[in-house]
Amino acid sequence: MPHFSHGEVEIDFLDQGEGEPIVLVHGFASNKEVNWVNPGWVTTLLRAGRRVIALDNRGHGGSTKLYEPAAYHSSIMAEDVRALLDHLGLPRADVMGYSMGARITAFLALAHPQRVRSAVFGGLGIRLVGNGDGGLPDPETIVRGLEAASLAEVTDPVARQFRSFAEQTRSDLRALAACLRGSRQSLSRSEVGRIAVPLLVAVGSKDPIAGSAQELAALVPHAQALVIPDRDHMLAVGDRVFKAGVLDFLDERH
Repeated sequence: MPHFSHGEVEIDFLDQGEGEPIVLVHGFASNKEVNWVNPGWVTTLLRAGRRVIALDNRGHGGSTKLYEPAAYHSSIMAEDVRALLDHLGLPRADVMGYSMGARITAFLALAHPQRVRSAVFGGLGIRLVGNGDGGLPDPETIVRGLEAASLAEVTDPVARQFRSFAEQTRSDLRALAACLRGSRQSLSRSEVGRIAVPLLVAVGSKDPIAGSAQELAALVPHAQALVIPDRDHMLAVGDRVFKAGVLDFLDERH
């Protein structure tokens, strides 16, 4: 798998196909394979004639693991994506993020709008705005679940779900705990209103973690909402309505 260095961090990524580039930014405790390859996104986008680029965020997958929460600020993780564009010599690209990856994409679009041709926020709606908890009932409860000696010791149902998923993805639990503590930044309504790129906000109809897609889209000048029927935060990822909506949105950019 190709990789490059961004400061002290080695970033693993995949780069397949030809055509207009799209960069995929995965969610918390996931990686490029689990979030994008296994649910068929890479194949779908390749068949649509796109060049598909997906990275493992710092602390995840094959990329460098860091253990200080400050290393995971959303603006820093957005700079990893910008550095990947630089490494590949791409002046700009469409960027799609899911959940934490959508937050990273939002920070990228604000800091470097000239690099983002369009953006897709999957699994993150109005919870991008406000107190920064990302819709999680208690991030510290999830951190304690990640830091527990074993899954059997985790009693909180949400923390248990995240710990189980992290074990399935063979994640570094200590790095994930630092990431969760360091990456929960929100944006204000005025900041969201300054996102100037075309935006699709796609959220499952049964996803309380993300919050309303329509409410977030209403704050952004060039945004549209897509509600993915009967899907929660996990099941929305590979949904065919989500994929069809993204392909239609990307086609509008041509």
